[in-house]
Amino acid sequence: MAEYKCLQIIQSTPNSSIFYLYLNRPSLKNALSGDFFIEFPKALSSLDQNPNVRVIILAGQGTHFCSGIDLKTLNSITNSQTNDQGRVRERVRREIKGLQDAISAIEKCRKPVIVSVHGGCIGGGIDIITACDIRYCTEDAFFTVKEVDLGITADLGTLQRLPRIVGYGNAIELALTARRFSGLEAKSLGLVSRVFGNKEVMDEEVRAVAEEGRARLRVGWTYTGGIIGGGGAVTGDGGVVLEIGDSKLVGGDIDGVGLLSSASGR
Repeated sequence: MAEYKCLQIIQSTPNSSIFYLYLNRPSLKNALSGDFFIEFPKALSSLDQNPNVRVIILAGQGTHFCSGIDLKTLNSITNSQTNDQGRVRERVRREIKGLQDAISAIEKCRKPVIVSVHGGCIGGGIDIITACDIRYCTEDAFFTVKEVDLGITADLGTLQRLPRIVGYGNAIELALTARRFSGLEAKSLGLVSRVFGNKEVMDEEVRAVAEEGRARLRVGWTYTGGIIGGGGAVTGDGGVVLEIGDSKLVGGDIDGVGLLSSASGR
């Protein structure tokens, strides 16, 4: 199994066809670094091509699922050494397209991806979970489409996928207000299918779903997922479009590792 800087792949049990893919920067609340966007599609591809894998469970190590894109990564995209706006825009376009492709790798994966969310799921975390096939969370999970507070657009997939999941009205309200909402509200909106009392219960139940239904999930996804809209059949490169304009990405000094501190109110 390959070694990763910010991810971890674990087989559920020896000889199991269930594999866990963990976001693995717990000390930084699993903020998404530049390394993540390189490693994530490679890890998914390795699981996709492994004939022993039937179901992938995506989760976060530590106390939170994901605190969003590492703000230093955003800063590296928006900072430029040239005043040529044409060159700046083209470089930003290429950078954003690469980030989008990394997230869209979930949809392109031919194995069903179940995501388990606990703690915070902020900004880029929502980009990730909206691309997954099945979404579960704990009661103490919380979510926010945080990008608007930074003067940027949630253009790594949230604005394309979230309306199909929760409806246009709910999606635009969440994106424009950046308000925090709970796991129970996420369930009422349809963002997640089930809410569990705590992480231990969720982990056990999700593992049971994957183990007991691995054959059905694999076959069902093959014939159903693409038709409903998974696997990039509807979104993919055609649905996730670049949303870059004067107000989409802003320069300036951005400090910190993620969006969680301001979103959690802690």
